[in-house]
Amino acid sequence: MAVESKSLPLGTIAPYFCLRDVVSGIKYTMNHVRGPKGMVIYFICNHCPYVIHVRQELVKVAQDYMPKGIGFAAISSNDVERYPEDSPEKMKQVAQEFGFPFPYFYDETQEVARDYQAACTPDIFVFDGYLRLYYHGQLDDARPGNNVPITGASLRLALDSLLEGKSPPEIQKPCVGCSIKWKEQN
Repeated sequence: MAVESKSLPLGTIAPYFCLRDVVSGIKYTMNHVRGPKGMVIYFICNHCPYVIHVRQELVKVAQDYMPKGIGFAAISSNDVERYPEDSPEKMKQVAQEFGFPFPYFYDETQEVARDYQAACTPDIFVFDGYLRLYYHGQLDDARPGNNVPITGASLRLALDSLLEGKSPPEIQKPCVGCSIKWKEQN
């Protein structure tokens, strides 16, 4: 069942994180990820059909905007005991296969997902150069099976507006995808 991202107030300061990249093994903080003009955080995972459907466009958007001063990172927060296809080893394989130009972090404690109030995969957050939430919404209108072309239009519009110094887009459609697979609380 698909779920929508939660509404986070624009202007919210990006919660700090320090996570290990599954490809390089290097620990990064949010400050290593951010670019001078802003930062995009993708909450994704390996097995979600919504992520699989748009994964190549997530990479393409990053490739297009990283040279313009926007930093990117992807974070998987799923419970890997119940969803072993989302394990760090499998994350590394996916990142290498698709040529992720950004770090792919495993949020083992799920604390980062909770801090960001991430609800689904994909869940996309754009922060400005001061780390204030500028956009929290969908990549575009494409969904598995709806035959809408994958263009990244919504995210690209937000990033272009940010780079042009404009106000955040008035329309910020929520992300739609699989729910984050939370660990069972004991």
